[in-house]
Parts: sequence; structure tokens; C-alpha cells
Amino acid sequence: MNRRIFIILLSAFLIAVACSYLVFRLVGHRLAGSHAATTRVVAAAADIKLGSVLKSSDLTTVEISGTLPKGVVLKREDAIGRGVISDLYQGEPILESRLAAPGSGGGLAATIPQGMRAAAIKVNEVVGVAGFVTPGMRVDVVVSGTPPGQQPTSAQGSMAKTLLQNIQVLSAGTDIQRDAEGKPQQVQVVNLLVSPEQAEILSLASNEARIQLVLRNPLDTQIATPPVTNTAELYSGASVPVKSPVVYHKPAPKAADTSRVYVVEVLNGSKKTEAKFPSGEEKQ
Repeated sequence: MNRRIFIILLSAFLIAVACSYLVFRLVGHRLAGSHAATTRVVAAAADIKLGSVLKSSDLTTVEISGTLPKGVVLKREDAIGRGVISDLYQGEPILESRLAAPGSGGGLAATIPQGMRAAAIKVNEVVGVAGFVTPGMRVDVVVSGTPPGQQPTSAQGSMAKTLLQNIQVLSAGTDIQRDAEGKPQQVQVVNLLVSPEQAEILSLASNEARIQLVLRNPLDTQIATPPVTNTAELYSGASVPVKSPVVYHKPAPKAADTSRVYVVEVLNGSKKTEAKFPSGEEKQ
């Protein structure tokens, strides 16, 4: 083989190897940049109900790419033995905000914020808004009955009042209690998150009046001021006042100015005169 041809082929081969290496490095860097680093975090191995205490069998690990959620638990030992303060679902990363403080245990008590109380009231399906009251919802508490010192047969009769508004529901379920004969019976119980002052008010209302829960939109946080309603008003024939729509009236046209006078200039050569003509109504 000619020496010159050999040198040319060898040079082409070396150039091809160098170009292939550069392309390989460039593609490798781009592929590495497209795959973000992953981090293994602690997640729920199955659906976990509120109030449960986490065990090792309840936990698993999953990989998350990119930025980690704030407060995510990275080690199993940081979650084992802590109470769950909101429902967890299978595969969901466990956050510190979803767990009770270490050592506080589980159950309903772990879900109560500091300074607040859980007040339990007995309800039936109607009072409990036909079973639609679930944890996390907001309700108003309406009480009805006869005020102290007033006879049920008085002119006004029973009265109803909105006692508490925008109260969060902690839990809703059934409780097994015994009646006067010792027989077990199921009782609907709803736990409401209230302040200590509201807990005292609710305790008095539970003993002295009938309680009705009124479901409200969770986005509606406005506190209304409805008046107290009594039985006599239900049969008085008076309807609930409704705000009338605002009606805008077109202003009446102004009367024509009958004193208006028209002035016309008349030019006759170099002579200039003015003629005055009254308006049509004055002329008539």
C-alpha cells in the first residue's frame, strides 16, 4: 500500500474516533441533565386512618425527583410511633405536618391544636345533616327551645338562635352506649373543634336546648348576624325580608325653553340689520 494513502486513512480514522468521543460526551451530559437526581423518602405502605399510630409495617419508601416537598420525612425512625392527624393514602409521601408531635400518641387528642378543645355532641341523622358531616367540614350550631322563665305555651313559643358559626368538624361516627334498661344502643356523635369558651356554651346548649348542625361552604367564612326566630313568627304571615334590586330611572326630559329668541342678521349691500324671531311655542 502506498505510504501516502496509509497516512491519509490513519488520519481519517483518528479524526473519526475523536469526533465520536466528543459526540458521546456531549450526548452523555445532556442525558444526565435531563434525568434529575432522585431522593428516597418515607411513604405510606397502605391507607392509614386519622388517629392511627404509625408502625414499621405501615411505611415504605419511594423515590422523588427534583425539589422535595417541605417537611417530608426521610427516615423511618422519624415517623414510627407518631400519631396521624389526617388520613394518609397508599404511596403518599409522609410530611411532618400530617403527623402529631413525637410522644403525643395517637387518637383524636393528637389532632387538637394547642389552645383548642374537642367537644362531643350527640346527634341523629337529621341533626347531623343526614350523614354528610365529615371530618374537616364546617358547620353552624343552631339551638332551639324555650328560654328560662318562659312557658312553652306563651305567645312567642319556642325560639331558635344561631349559637356558633364556622366550626370545624374533627370526627363523626357512632358510639355504643346503654339505655336505662342497660341495653346497648348506637348513638351518633360529632366532635367539634372549639375554644374553651365555646365548649362551655356548647355544654349548656346540649343540656338545655335541642341542637341542629347546619352545613356551610368551607370557603364561606363570613359571620352572619341573623335575628332570633320564635314560633309565633312562623305563623304571623310575615315573609322573610329580601333586598329589592336597585332600579335606575331615566331622568325626564327638560321642558323646552319658551323664552328662547332667534336672532338673524340680514345684509342688504352695505346695510346690516338684525331680525328677532321668538320660538315656536311663544309665537303661538
